[in-house]
Amino acid sequence: MGQQRVRAILHVDMDAFFVSVELLSRPQLVGQEVIVGHPGERSVVLSASYECRAKGVKSAMPMSQAVRLAPRATVIEPTHGLYYKYSARIMEIFYEVTPLVEQLSVDEAFLDVTGSMRRLGPPEAIGEMIRSRLRSELGLPASVGIATNKFVAKVASTRAKPDGMLVIRPEQTLDYLHTLPVKALWGVGAKTAEVLREMGISTVAQLAQTPESTLKKRLGATGTHLYKLAWGHDEREIETEREEKSIGAEETFAVDVHDGEILKREILRLAHRVATRLREAGKEAATVALKLRYEDFSTLSRSRTLPSPSNAAGVLAAAAEGLLEKLGTRPMAVRLVGIRAEKLRNAGYGMQLSIDPQDDNWRQAEVAMDQIRSRFPSGALLPASLLESAHNEKTEGHAD
Repeated sequence: MGQQRVRAILHVDMDAFFVSVELLSRPQLVGQEVIVGHPGERSVVLSASYECRAKGVKSAMPMSQAVRLAPRATVIEPTHGLYYKYSARIMEIFYEVTPLVEQLSVDEAFLDVTGSMRRLGPPEAIGEMIRSRLRSELGLPASVGIATNKFVAKVASTRAKPDGMLVIRPEQTLDYLHTLPVKALWGVGAKTAEVLREMGISTVAQLAQTPESTLKKRLGATGTHLYKLAWGHDEREIETEREEKSIGAEETFAVDVHDGEILKREILRLAHRVATRLREAGKEAATVALKLRYEDFSTLSRSRTLPSPSNAAGVLAAAAEGLLEKLGTRPMAVRLVGIRAEKLRNAGYGMQLSIDPQDDNWRQAEVAMDQIRSRFPSGALLPASLLESAHNEKTEGHAD
């Protein structure tokens, strides 16, 4: 009987992806401090160059804080459509290497290359080939971690950044893991880290030497999970189909908003962003949710089931506006508004034709807009009602 082949998992993570994409058209900024995000003080950093990160700037940091840390940084407003375009091309490269690709986000994925080694060579050769193609064909840097399971491969790619590759071989796994701080383990957030500190545990090695029963008593199922990771155990397979359960978008205003018309205009803008992503994913939503955050940071969410599933912005916006009206008089000004498409299913599955022909008109018009954007991604193609000035009320955009 032949020896069983050791599994080879790659974690490929693009470096400062949003920044890297923006610098393709701004080569003069390469090597300089760059932040991608809306410039308003109440917005957040979406991505930062490594020159900014060296000064402490991080993703999700308030822009006001980031600008204080890196006052000379160039701030670039995000171009979300361009990021999705490059993401699709990145994934095409991955799928040419192996069909076993688990996309985690627009800029990272796990690849199981065990079955590709006979054709393409050892894992490190495959990793270097992928990095070379991403650089030569797209002009984008990436870091790659290689190990026998997903957890260790993710750890390796994080420590290979920026623009590097780290291979952790099976016989090296425990020695390497046991040099790391305990926060390197998946599932160790601030609260769990505090519990572990109280137990005198600050490193992966210390956690590995703690009885599993003790960890389970203090942390429940999380304790068992962390114990397994500390010993390098992660048997999860590559999930080639990750079903999105919802798609949403939200905006934070520069100045808290009382005007209902401004809220409705922003809802329509967000509906177009969400609808475009639904169509790109081949999905329709059966439910629409509205999110409001007031000036005192209190937050509420309301949802409505659609008469029939849809990925048309007009339908999504109408549902969200209906939810807004149903709330009645708002107790205070609104800081943030968001909409989310939920209970997703494949587009056209069991489709019920709407009795309102306007619904289908919306859908056809938006599909045409998608086609135009794909050819001219930098163009601003929106309904006429959104082309007028939004009074500079918007600062932060987030689509997750």
